[in-house]
Amino acid sequence: MERPLELANMTRVQQFILLGLSTRLDIRDALFAVFLTLYLLTLLENTLIIYLVCSHSELHKPMYFFLGNLSCLEICYVSVTMPTLLVGLWTGPYHISFTLCMTQLFFFIVLICTECTLLASMAYDRYVAICRPLHYPSSSLHFLCFRLTVGGIAIVKILFVSKVYFCLSNVLNQFFCDVSPLLNLSCTHVALTELVDFISAIVIFCGTLLVSLASYSAIGMAVLRMPSAAARRKAFSTCASHLVVVGIFYSAALFIYCRPSRIKSMDLNKVLSVVYTVVTPLCNPVIYCLRNKEVHTVLRKTLRWP
Repeated sequence: MERPLELANMTRVQQFILLGLSTRLDIRDALFAVFLTLYLLTLLENTLIIYLVCSHSELHKPMYFFLGNLSCLEICYVSVTMPTLLVGLWTGPYHISFTLCMTQLFFFIVLICTECTLLASMAYDRYVAICRPLHYPSSSLHFLCFRLTVGGIAIVKILFVSKVYFCLSNVLNQFFCDVSPLLNLSCTHVALTELVDFISAIVIFCGTLLVSLASYSAIGMAVLRMPSAAARRKAFSTCASHLVVVGIFYSAALFIYCRPSRIKSMDLNKVLSVVYTVVTPLCNPVIYCLRNKEVHTVLRKTLRWP
């Protein structure tokens, strides 16, 4: 009977304090300028891709359908986490309400899970285009069936996290509301919450990673059978670029989320969080789209370059 009485006497945290990316006054201004530039550049790159895909009939193909969706996703993705990062660098520790924190966490989980499924769908799309071209037109809608599943996973995770009692402290050593730093503040038993978080991460991250790796492995074997050395080099260059982005994103995300215990090294957590919340949204447009010859052609046409 003691534990229910303890919980009854606890007052729920009404707000959290986000320490931000850095508390050092001597470098916060420089970091603010750097990350504001990266944020605006990410928005510009992805907005440009969306405009090119929507306004040019040459890009009305399944592959560019995925790239347009990825750009929309990246804009939403960085806009969920970057504002609190920038506010923290500008003003110092940032106070965020419990409700707003849970809302940010919900959208972050939905978007990161959606990005995983979209990257896997793009890898499968490349596999179909190269290895089974007769089935290619019908492959562009395959990833849509994951959306309800992603939303359901996010809701379940938020419900479990929001039921945790945060009574030790309300200070989050992070620049946005994330599962691991939130669970580190808990003063109650969170084994079930950690298990739910761990299993959902395994299902989403590992499941989509396996699809991506299987697709690129099949593409690699198909490329090796190409008679032309120039064609092989071009295909390997494209696949290698895609695999670099996928590898960086999944390496950072899997290290943080596919762990059954709470993460203690929160400074490392923040560094890795920057990788998949800032670096990959910035690099994805360049790797996937802006290096593409068809995109170069329509971009020159749009800008009236010779």
